[in-house]
Amino acid sequence: MSEQREDQSQLLALFAPGAFVLLWSTGFVFAKMALPYAETMTLLTVRFLIAVGLLLLISLIWRARWPKSISQTIHIAIAGILLHATYLGGVFAAIERGLEAGVAALIVGIQPLLVAFVAGVFLKEHVSTRQWFGLILGVSGVVLVVWSKLQDGLGTSLGVGIAVVALFGISIGTIYQKRFCGEMDLRTGAVIQYTAAAIPTGILAYFTETMIINWTGEMIFAMAWLVIVLSVGAISLLYLLIRKGAASKVSSLFFLVPPTASLMAWYLYDETFHSTALIGMVMTVLGVALVNLRPLKRFGLRTRPS
Repeated sequence: MSEQREDQSQLLALFAPGAFVLLWSTGFVFAKMALPYAETMTLLTVRFLIAVGLLLLISLIWRARWPKSISQTIHIAIAGILLHATYLGGVFAAIERGLEAGVAALIVGIQPLLVAFVAGVFLKEHVSTRQWFGLILGVSGVVLVVWSKLQDGLGTSLGVGIAVVALFGISIGTIYQKRFCGEMDLRTGAVIQYTAAAIPTGILAYFTETMIINWTGEMIFAMAWLVIVLSVGAISLLYLLIRKGAASKVSSLFFLVPPTASLMAWYLYDETFHSTALIGMVMTVLGVALVNLRPLKRFGLRTRPS
């Protein structure tokens, strides 16, 4: 029985990180699927509130622990506003304003580069020469892709700017959560974070949008995917990975999110990358890989990435 459990844990550590990254990549294309039927802040507010209900039920069934103090709850809420309201709000708003899903994924996909830069400059953490090279390469690749797309009339400067705001949201939110929310239970923490995120998105929806949702079959499917598969399923999968000690594999594979999202967007929406943009995509993926990958011996292998 113990050997069987060990085999199951090894399979989880082997395949689940890739599955998580694949699910995460779908968020960009399903955002594009849902946005014709609802405005950004309205869509996100409804998504967050449905997720709160489902995750609250999960927390109660699993008897997950809640924060022990008001200050801890406030820290979790602030991280939630950065990671969900700012990040997701920026991504959805950028796509709503014409930015391609693949390009949005690419811009926010350099989050490990920005975090490494902040850690090196402001937190005085060691950043290797390889990581600095990856930072320069990755940012240069994004600039090349964005310039190429704008030259082709695909997207607007406003959409790019909003995506950059989303990038800073997830980058600052990641650092903030690591600094102040290290002991957060991901289930109850998600309830608090989605509740906090629904407040600013709800206020913006009330004052700037019609708050009308066209509940077509495609919209219902997209909403169900965004809530059940991403807000609940992906979070639960990440929780299992952390318990099994495989969370580091997820972070090391995040450089695959932009090309995966771009491939999905190409298949579903005919989004393409011409030669210049494709070169920029490759530069960015390599840059993020150089910054984010760690020696493979951490995963039980003897070699190092080339």
